[in-house]
Amino acid sequence: MVAAATPSTPVPRAVLFDVYGTLFDVYSVGARAESLFPGMGERLALLWRDKQIEYTRLVTMSRRYRPFSELTLRALQFACARLQLELSPTARDALVDEYRRLEPFAENAAVLHELKARGVRAGVLSNGDPAMLDAVIAHARFASLLDPILSAHSVQRFKTDDAVYALGPAALDLPARDILFVSSNGWDAIGATWYGYTTLWINRAGAPLDPLDTQPTRTGTSLRAVLDFFPT
Repeated sequence: MVAAATPSTPVPRAVLFDVYGTLFDVYSVGARAESLFPGMGERLALLWRDKQIEYTRLVTMSRRYRPFSELTLRALQFACARLQLELSPTARDALVDEYRRLEPFAENAAVLHELKARGVRAGVLSNGDPAMLDAVIAHARFASLLDPILSAHSVQRFKTDDAVYALGPAALDLPARDILFVSSNGWDAIGATWYGYTTLWINRAGAPLDPLDTQPTRTGTSLRAVLDFFPT
């Protein structure tokens, strides 16, 4: 169900998507992890993702930037050590490579094609390195549907730092309120709302909203909720 918009909500002029967790399922790595570590795939995928995000915050707050690809590897190393799993070089490379071929959510291709048909410019604003983003977007055959591809790497900070969110208005030459920012990560939707974007939180799991006195502009349960912002 999509939360009702207020009457004052304007029609956005463009949309920017978060990538990891929003366009692509970061937990799809669990299948490969399960094949390598039977009975531990789901636990490894969850801990790996949590540590990956923790590291982005740590290096941003401390101004000790490292690329997202490196943090992803380091988070995998920690998760395996924490779960007492022996991470061989072969397993390490196989799991890290999964980030180049993450599975998109089932409805996402149709939504992106519909946005293009409606003349809506759609891009991404992600923590991912440019090479990581290019690879996963190409693998899903979304390259012709997404422009611009904006990476936190260009400012050497990670979301929710304002410097990252500022990339959107600069690239699109639009005020933040005229851009719909879409994320399935509640913390990202809140950060983008604080920055000034019109926001949509894709709450696939029915999670509670973080009690930080901030509401995304709307909340939906799938990417199809994006289309409600852009009437035909």
